[in-house]
Amino acid sequence: MSGSDGKTERRTIWRGWSIAAGMAAALFGCARPAVAQEASYFVTYSQALEEPGNLEVEFKGTQASPKNVNAFGSGTLELEYGAKAWWTTELYLEGQTTPADSTLFTGFRWENRFRPLPGEHRVNPVAYVEYEDTNNATRSFLEVTGNDSVQDLLLTNAQARSDVERELELKAILSSNAKGWNFSENFISEKNLSTSESEPWEFGYAVGASRPLALLAGAKPCIFCRENFAAGAEIYGGLGTTNQFGLKQTSHYVGPTLQWNLPKGPTLQFSPNFGLNDNSMGVLWRVSVSYEIQQAFRGLRRGGKGRL
Repeated sequence: MSGSDGKTERRTIWRGWSIAAGMAAALFGCARPAVAQEASYFVTYSQALEEPGNLEVEFKGTQASPKNVNAFGSGTLELEYGAKAWWTTELYLEGQTTPADSTLFTGFRWENRFRPLPGEHRVNPVAYVEYEDTNNATRSFLEVTGNDSVQDLLLTNAQARSDVERELELKAILSSNAKGWNFSENFISEKNLSTSESEPWEFGYAVGASRPLALLAGAKPCIFCRENFAAGAEIYGGLGTTNQFGLKQTSHYVGPTLQWNLPKGPTLQFSPNFGLNDNSMGVLWRVSVSYEIQQAFRGLRRGGKGRL
């Protein structure tokens, strides 16, 4: 990396951090300090795990129209189950459609998160382990690692789907809660297991800050109360590989996030993610809808005991 290129990339990341901080500050500049809820992130993970026995069903959609590349839409179905108080497991099913090309299933992921320390601490660590079986036509952008670039989208779906990658993904998650805010930092490492050649580890990061618009619930239930909304910002991107760690030829995104928890209903989230350099897309539009089923398999367990 030349000195000028390195300075340019570093300025890009610092500018992104400044934008993220400014977004978060603007969202809460007029918010009254006042019910804790899950942080409003799309890429960044906090310390929050699923309640034991609960099942959360979530659909995440991502859409983009990159310059000189076909527009696409991606859909990811997530099934998250609280196995234990310290262990959450999750299955992802991914697909995408490129109107000028085709629609296809792009693979699955099996994620596990482990929280080694019970209770709340100043910093709450979480260990993340995921197995991925996806092809290169995936457009979910659940993370950005290595030297991922908008140029990777130039292949047709037929060309990209033939390259299947089976990867191990590890994340070190650090998360803190303070005065209603959540601050989370993720360091990502990823290894391709599907080739006989010695593939380097790829690295990435995600950082987010989030806060409910009000921390105290009102006396009367309502749909549009401030405590039902959370907002924040996150920034994420690649950090190269073991062969070339750093910011050279990496892509980075920053964006505000907004979450709406409907009482006894689904949770809705929205976020535009803005690319910070020429290796990134201009804008990634993200939406999600999730619904939590409490004690999802309680009836099955009771039925099983009755038959025994």
